[in-house]
Amino acid sequence: MSDLAIKNEISAVIDSSSAEKTQKKTVSGTLRTAVIGVGYLGNFHAQKYAAIQNVELVGVVDNDSKRAAEIAAALGTQAFSDHRDLIGKVDAVSVVVPTQFHYAVARDFLAAGVHVLIEKPITVTIEEADELIALAEKNNAVFQVGHLERFNPVLQALDGVLQDPLFIESVRIAPFKPRGTDVNVVLDLMIHDIEIIQHLVKSPVKRVDAVGAPVFTGEEDIANARILFENGCVANVTASRISLKSERKMRIFQRNAYITLDFQNRKMLVAQQGSGELFPGVPNVTVKEQELGEADALRSEIESFLTAIREGKEPEVSGRDGRMALETALKINLSLDRRPS
Repeated sequence: MSDLAIKNEISAVIDSSSAEKTQKKTVSGTLRTAVIGVGYLGNFHAQKYAAIQNVELVGVVDNDSKRAAEIAAALGTQAFSDHRDLIGKVDAVSVVVPTQFHYAVARDFLAAGVHVLIEKPITVTIEEADELIALAEKNNAVFQVGHLERFNPVLQALDGVLQDPLFIESVRIAPFKPRGTDVNVVLDLMIHDIEIIQHLVKSPVKRVDAVGAPVFTGEEDIANARILFENGCVANVTASRISLKSERKMRIFQRNAYITLDFQNRKMLVAQQGSGELFPGVPNVTVKEQELGEADALRSEIESFLTAIREGKEPEVSGRDGRMALETALKINLSLDRRPS
């Protein structure tokens, strides 16, 4: 197929949002699964699939054959050297390879009608994301992006509390780790909060300004972005992978309320203006704190993916959600590139 024909086909799918969505094909009985890339995070994906009822972990793939064999032996499954060998043997896969390989691996499975859960960021470029979304639509495959924080109980506790945010401040910092450094901190860490914020604000991005600096790697290891949305909401987002501690917090300001989310410790605080005044000129404010308890966000994410397959519905975090987060992240990177040298 020519490049022009591919682009036309992608455009036809992406622009068909007004048409009735094609029903995803469902799978009854045992779902056959596999994990492509069993490094640090991929190993956890494989463990979850192996532990879920009515799911068979058919195999794992890794370019380190020794690593693949060790994981396969530990989980009672088979090691493969080429992800394409699994086509025809699986219903669904997790793609947990380095970002630059997301497109090629996911494309092979989606073209064969295999359901795909792909780690964030969805791809390297918007064009790659568009093609994967089009392939998933064409072949009625569930295509979910692994924005894990969407399954954090703290975010889910916002239902019924959040109302038209006016200003959002988020901080996501972590000690330096070699994994994930194939991309800068925006695509490594900040993209989590970008996706969450866009999910909460539900408005197009109007403008982005950003600053950042490379410290331990050749890419930005710390960055701050100011995102202005069309509806007037502003988000101030900071991410660092060179800190001495880990912290994942978000503060949301809306009319008559202030909300603090602690994703790491699974806590939420809501300070809300009540009726009357505490003192003359001082509003009465009620403060409610919640501890959401232990949770396994990765298992919840994978179970949500499997449910979408079984029920033939859109996933919680769709390819379009992942594309939108990537688009904003790339705008932030472009703003970083324009900084004075």
